[in-house]
Amino acid sequence: MQRRNFLKLSSLGLASFQLPKWTNAVQKPLVVSTWDSGMPVNAEAWKVLEQGGSALDAVEAGARYIEDTIDCCVGLGGYPDRDGIVTLDACIMDDKSNCGAVAGLERIKHPISVARKVMETTPHVLLVGDGAQKFALQNGFPLESGELSESGKKAYQKWLEKSQYKPEINIENKKGNGPFAPAFFEDGTANHDTMGLLALDQQGNLSGAVTTSGMAFKIHGRSGDSPIIGAGLFVDNEIGAATSSGVGEEVIRICGTHTVVELMRQGLSPEMACKKACERIVNRDPKKAATLQVGFLAINKKGETGAYAIQKGFVFSMKSNTENKINPSKFLL
Repeated sequence: MQRRNFLKLSSLGLASFQLPKWTNAVQKPLVVSTWDSGMPVNAEAWKVLEQGGSALDAVEAGARYIEDTIDCCVGLGGYPDRDGIVTLDACIMDDKSNCGAVAGLERIKHPISVARKVMETTPHVLLVGDGAQKFALQNGFPLESGELSESGKKAYQKWLEKSQYKPEINIENKKGNGPFAPAFFEDGTANHDTMGLLALDQQGNLSGAVTTSGMAFKIHGRSGDSPIIGAGLFVDNEIGAATSSGVGEEVIRICGTHTVVELMRQGLSPEMACKKACERIVNRDPKKAATLQVGFLAINKKGETGAYAIQKGFVFSMKSNTENKINPSKFLL
C-alpha cells in the first residue's frame, strides 16, 4: 500500500510540474515573399492557404501569378541576356524534401510549373536549356513566341550602346519604380528581382518556390542561385525554410539557404540565421560585398519570420490571418 501510494503521489506531483501547452505558438497558415512585389503574390497564394490547401500548391500559385504579371525580371516579360534572349530559372521544394528545378528555359511561360513537373514525374532535380524546353513541350506546356516585351526591347537597345554588365544595388528602389513598373532606365542599367516565396499551411507543412529571369544582360547560359536547391531555396519540414534574392553567385558560394536553415536548426531565429549568412558573404570578401546586394528571407516551424540583407533596401512581404504588410529588412552595410 505504501509503495502504491508513493507512486500515485509521485505521478500527481510530476503532472503538476508539466510545462503548459502553448496556445497560438504556431502562426499558420502564413506566406512570405521577397520584395514589395510579393504583396499580390502572397494574395494569390493565400487563396489556396485559407481554404486549407497545401503550402506546395500555394507557392506554385503565387509564382505563376508573378510570371504572368511583372515586366522586368520574372517570366517572359523579363529582360534578356546579352544575346537578346530571355532565359528563365525556377525551383520548387515541398515538405518531404521533394524538389524540382529548371534553368536556362526559353519560350515557356510558367517555369515554376515545369519545375514541379520535374519534381513529380522524373527521378531528376534539375533540367537545363534545350532539355528543359523539350521536357516542357512533352508535358503540354505551349511554346511562346520568344518576342521581347516592350520594356525589354527598350532596355536591350539602350544596353547595346555600351554593352557593360554593371548591376546596380537596389536600382529599382533608387529610381523610384513601383513593383510592377518596367525597370528600364535611361542609362541602360537594370538589375533583377527574384521572386522567392515560402509558405506554412494549416497542416503545419512548409514549401517554397523561386522564379526569375535572372540578371539582365548576363552571359547566355548563366544561371544564378534561383534554380539551385540549397542556394536559392531550401526547405526542411522539421526546422524551417529559406529563400534569397540578389547576386546569385555569392549565394551559391556559401550554399546560402541551406546555411540559413542549418543555423535555425542550431537554435537561431530566422532573422539571426539570415544575418549570419550575410556575414559569411561579407567576411569572405568585404571589398566586393560593398558593391553588391544579397538578401535572405526565412520562416521556421513556429511561424516566425525574419530577413537580413547586405545592403539597405531589401524588403519582404508577409500575409497571415492577422497581418498583411511589407517589412523592411535589417542590413549589414
